[in-house]
Amino acid sequence: MREECKHFQSRTYASGEVARFCVLNLAPEAPWRCPDNCPRYERRMADVGWIHGTLIEPPIEDEPDVPVAEMTEVLENAESIVNDIAQDALAEARARDAKTAKKGRFRRRR
Repeated sequence: MREECKHFQSRTYASGEVARFCVLNLAPEAPWRCPDNCPRYERRMADVGWIHGTLIEPPIEDEPDVPVAEMTEVLENAESIVNDIAQDALAEARARDAKTAKKGRFRRRR
């Protein structure tokens, strides 16, 4: 991926796993590469306000040895699964939060 693009982001989790992605979702083969001649590529000019970790980033994993079409299909299927449950999970979390807030607001004193 073009790490110098202003739309590139990476996150390193406590487990050491690194997520590299395009915030515009224009890199279907992320984290390995951006599309050739991406219409939204813009070179990042400054890192103002960014929090930088260590100077040595973990290496990018080797690209899978599968055809690009198959890789893209797997990634699209994974995205579809997440999108299918997102609304239900969000509604469940909001209901739980509302229930918790309601309990705290109307507590009787004895």
